[in-house]
Amino acid sequence: MRRATITLQPKDDAPHIPADLYGHFAEHLGHCIYEGLWVGEDSKIPNTKGIRNDVVKALKELNLPVLRWPGGCFADEYHWKDGVGPRDKRPSIYNTHWGGVVENNHFGTHEFFELCEQIGCEAYVCGNVGSGSVQEMSQWVEYMTSPAKSPMADWRRQNGREEPWKLKYFGVGNESWGCGGEMRPEYYADEYRRYQTFVRNYGQRITKIACGPNTADYNWTEVMMSRATRFMDGLALHYYTILDQKWPPSGSATQFGEKEYRSTMHAALHMDELITKHSAIMDKHDPDKRVALMVDEWGTWHPVEPGTNPGFLFQQNTVRDALVAAVTFDIFHRHVDRVKMGNIAQMINVLQAMVLTDGPRMLRTPTYWAFHLYKGHHGAQFVPLTVKAEESNGEGHTLPSVSATASRTAKGWTVSASCLEPKECVTVSVSGLPVGVKVTSARVLTGPALQSHNTFDRPDLVKPKDLEVRFAGGELEFDLGPFAVASIELA
Repeated sequence: MRRATITLQPKDDAPHIPADLYGHFAEHLGHCIYEGLWVGEDSKIPNTKGIRNDVVKALKELNLPVLRWPGGCFADEYHWKDGVGPRDKRPSIYNTHWGGVVENNHFGTHEFFELCEQIGCEAYVCGNVGSGSVQEMSQWVEYMTSPAKSPMADWRRQNGREEPWKLKYFGVGNESWGCGGEMRPEYYADEYRRYQTFVRNYGQRITKIACGPNTADYNWTEVMMSRATRFMDGLALHYYTILDQKWPPSGSATQFGEKEYRSTMHAALHMDELITKHSAIMDKHDPDKRVALMVDEWGTWHPVEPGTNPGFLFQQNTVRDALVAAVTFDIFHRHVDRVKMGNIAQMINVLQAMVLTDGPRMLRTPTYWAFHLYKGHHGAQFVPLTVKAEESNGEGHTLPSVSATASRTAKGWTVSASCLEPKECVTVSVSGLPVGVKVTSARVLTGPALQSHNTFDRPDLVKPKDLEVRFAGGELEFDLGPFAVASIELA
């Protein structure tokens, strides 16, 4: 049995953890939107205004804070006017990026905001810079947010929405260095400055987010911060956890051993270095940290499940993926002075999904439950800490035995800890809690094996269970089995 010690070091001036770090991403890709979220009002699957009731219920239970849409690569070929008005009159298009399928545009602007209202989350819309015009983007913002009597606002009213929607975030293009236009950073910086000028504030302030770097492209961050800092509120970072950090993805989502597990976790932990180095560049140009770093695409990317459309990016979701989510949250928390939002890719049926659907059936993935365990951190004050534990060595990769994070509110404390050991148990001691606190909830997420995942035949194989905790010598103590994520709430 290994041992780990977590020492909490609360500070009164520590920043708070934005709930938006736990945001999600839904693209017109595979069965994320259609069948995953949208079934139509005539479907036999229970729905409200065409949106699946079971999925909405599951997402609401996560206190989902913000949802990014319509992409992704799809965003820079999406022309929003195709997705408003009577559905039977909306033109169909060909989805060139994802699976070569026909997109009927039945899920558009009105349906997206309806979804956000049903879930109770903020809206993050990504605009089309790659193949769209400044006018098109400007009119979309007017359509969504203007309360005035104007052409686009009047068209919105004709289409059934009298009041403007609340739009908290707007992304000016997506991956402009790649599928969004293969632009150089110098060129995109100028385009960003031009496009964002016409993202007007119609009585509500929109947070403008610029396309940021692909993984470790530090030059992109340098160029954007030197040329466009005063025009943006956020800079997006995209990073996917991929086996051996080599593209294209290899291995398997479910068939892997210790070597592949360690490589994947090593890649996930690389997020800390990326944020540190990009933040240092941002600090040079923005020492007051006004511009946020938004990690609006992150998560594991494995090869698709055998027999599925390669363009649909459908992968299973194991305990390994839940551990990737947990260590990513821990990293985000350590950087909340700069990182203000995260959006996992993607919400349903695509990549590291929260939920999988099959016709009328739905299941929650291990990653869903990792999000669920971390709800206590939403909006709470970050508590700095140190972890002392033996390192976990093997198969060419060294990992920390334990990853942890903590936060507090006026009502109590949340301490989360993950055992990254693939074979050994760890006894964890937590010091620095106030005298007299009591445990109100203690749960742990693990499975029979690292490869364990939920299926429609066994939808609850991996889900949180009660964790036994104790106080010894004034310290909180608990035992974590291998590959386990725990969260403990105290008051």
